[in-house]
Amino acid sequence: MKEFRDKVAAITGAASGIGHSLALELAHRGCHLALSDVNEAGLTETAEMAGKPGIKVTTAKVDVADRDAVNAWSDRVAAEHGKVNLIFNNAGVALAAFVDSVNHKDFEWIMGINFWGVVWGTQAFLPHLKKAGEGHVINISSLFGLMSVPANGTYNASKFAVRGFTEALRQELDIESCGVSATCVHPGGIRTNIVRSARTDPGVAARTGVDGETALERFDKMLNVTSAESAALQILKAVESNKRRVVVGPDAKVADLVVRLFGSWYQPITTFFARRNLFG
Repeated sequence: MKEFRDKVAAITGAASGIGHSLALELAHRGCHLALSDVNEAGLTETAEMAGKPGIKVTTAKVDVADRDAVNAWSDRVAAEHGKVNLIFNNAGVALAAFVDSVNHKDFEWIMGINFWGVVWGTQAFLPHLKKAGEGHVINISSLFGLMSVPANGTYNASKFAVRGFTEALRQELDIESCGVSATCVHPGGIRTNIVRSARTDPGVAARTGVDGETALERFDKMLNVTSAESAALQILKAVESNKRRVVVGPDAKVADLVVRLFGSWYQPITTFFARRNLFG
């Protein structure tokens, strides 16, 4: 997909952050939008900012962990817009928790949104993309889909799963030659609300001596590196270039290099920095 004018893009998590910036940039390029989020106020604001003459914008409150809701939304988007060319599976949440003590409901919550939301979005929209004859699936993983860090095992699990799922999908689409492709996105620290809206397991404070809010604030400062606007531009450039993977932000690129150079020996490095910057 070399240009976005007169295409139709569906974006989850469009109320803020990367999803919000993707919507504005795509509208600027003449792309019609189908936006979803559970935050209706933020969704309305994004739609109003993206709206311009000649650009059709529709919105829907959708919980991406609800497969039936995602399927219904995808069919509604295709009916309202006549076609769908892009699906940005962007909605995501965070959870600070240790693997041995995480509450199973919290684990199911993060996997439901971060992983199953990507699966449901991909499966729901893929038939419409294939029918359009030109399309792209963009799945948002993370820097932590490239490396793991302490107290984020559930988040790591969800984002590594997105990576594996999307890489397999891309290969299958290449074999099929159906006019649809896929890209996995690994953002580093992006200035969004994900950390501030994260959940923290009580075990984090009990094990580290630092309350959950303080731990998240420290984590947020470490990751406050790249603007959402810059991330959106890099993602769209990757789609135009049909890249299999895009690593967004200098911190993510450094982390990717460290993992490539050191293999599993990156783990003592991340353990050291976690002790020093997050929990000490």
